[in-house]
Amino acid sequence: MEQTFRIESDLLGERQISNAHLYGVQTLRGIENFQISKFLLSDYPLFIQGLAQTKAAAAEANHRLGRLTDAQYQGIVQACREILDGQWHSDFPVDMIQGGAGTTTNMNANEVICNRALQIMGHKAGEFQYLSPNDHVNGSQSTNDAYPTAIHLGLYATHQLLKKHLQQLIDSLRVKSEQMKHVLKMGRTQLQDAVPMTLGQTFGGFASILEHELHHLDYAAEQFLTVNMGATAIGTGICAEPEYAGYCIEAMRSITGWDIKLADDLVGATSDTSEMIGYSSAMKRLAVKVNKICNDIRLISSGPRCGLGEISIPAKQPGSSIMPGKVNPVIPEVMSQVCYKVMGNDLCVTMAGDAAQMELNAMEPVMAQCCFESAELLMNGFDTLRIHCIDGIEPNEEICTNYIKNSVGIVTALNPIIGYKHSTKIAKEAMETGRGVYDLVLEHGILTKEELDTILSPENMIRPVRLDIQPKG
Repeated sequence: MEQTFRIESDLLGERQISNAHLYGVQTLRGIENFQISKFLLSDYPLFIQGLAQTKAAAAEANHRLGRLTDAQYQGIVQACREILDGQWHSDFPVDMIQGGAGTTTNMNANEVICNRALQIMGHKAGEFQYLSPNDHVNGSQSTNDAYPTAIHLGLYATHQLLKKHLQQLIDSLRVKSEQMKHVLKMGRTQLQDAVPMTLGQTFGGFASILEHELHHLDYAAEQFLTVNMGATAIGTGICAEPEYAGYCIEAMRSITGWDIKLADDLVGATSDTSEMIGYSSAMKRLAVKVNKICNDIRLISSGPRCGLGEISIPAKQPGSSIMPGKVNPVIPEVMSQVCYKVMGNDLCVTMAGDAAQMELNAMEPVMAQCCFESAELLMNGFDTLRIHCIDGIEPNEEICTNYIKNSVGIVTALNPIIGYKHSTKIAKEAMETGRGVYDLVLEHGILTKEELDTILSPENMIRPVRLDIQPKG
């Protein structure tokens, strides 16, 4: 019977590796050493994609330099293509949060690619005399340039997806804005009545503040296209040939189709994690705005009978185990919690970025995990908010109209027409009696109903206008 395991060795000795797995001894040690979280590399396919792209580009450069035979090069590239096609991802089981500045992750990729390439070459996994995970797959590299480069590529690909999910949410808000552009409501500042606006303007405002973030995300993501491949251990390029970095960048541009550039100073770039800090900060800024939207939706939908109740949001589940008939805004609530998690992850990224020492930042693994997790949470949250809440929102027009008529705040809209004296008199009487400004203006004969309705019509309340109306008296 064929043996079900093979023997692999490293600096610390020999270990048995199941032939069911492509990973090797250093991956096994990483699995044993870092049982920290439930965030496994196999859960982040775009990071694995970045690793495969990085290793394929390095193989291309090494082959051009004569450091790989045709068979070795072809085996490595084919193994990387299979990984890019979604194969072998289960053989990346290491914890994303790990010591060693990413060495476990880098070796996980080296071992999987090497053992699969050996099979493609007609050998068995572990027959490293034909192809080595260190000498060949990791040739001309260090974890300290291959690992951050793979992170950059993985996060740039993640950014492309995040933008799509965000744009879908923005589009949904735009649709809702158009549907409710005729519904006049009271605007509020400091949670107090201000002046009228439309529900369409409210949701249009939500869309616009999120659209602004597309630019900021793009700018932050562009920084990922600058990489330090060729830096090797600390940025000096030791163990790499002079042409290697240029060849590697050229291959990477071809493989990805992206405008990838080599960092100007590889020593500085190797210890600098500001790209992840910048993108995490951009996601946090986005999360702050999304949370504001969720808070507003919860406020203006509150009730349904004893709150504001200006809109109705879809009922998704019973809201209480004790209060019959209660339905809660569970979708905005969960989106807010996503936003808080993104904000917390950003703090972690900031602190880890501050931990760089000498020529390397050993805290890159947790920074990468936080960035990938934040992006995934936002994408899932955006879809949940859009599908289960925004798309189903309906205006409560009668409630909005009654608030307008009963609000003292609409006297501000009347002030340019009836003057400060009349406005103050009406506002004071409304506050003292609890009656509406609308009724008091008619009762005092200051304006006719037709004139008042003209002033308070949606088209005249939501933008600067010039009206030829004169008050009586």
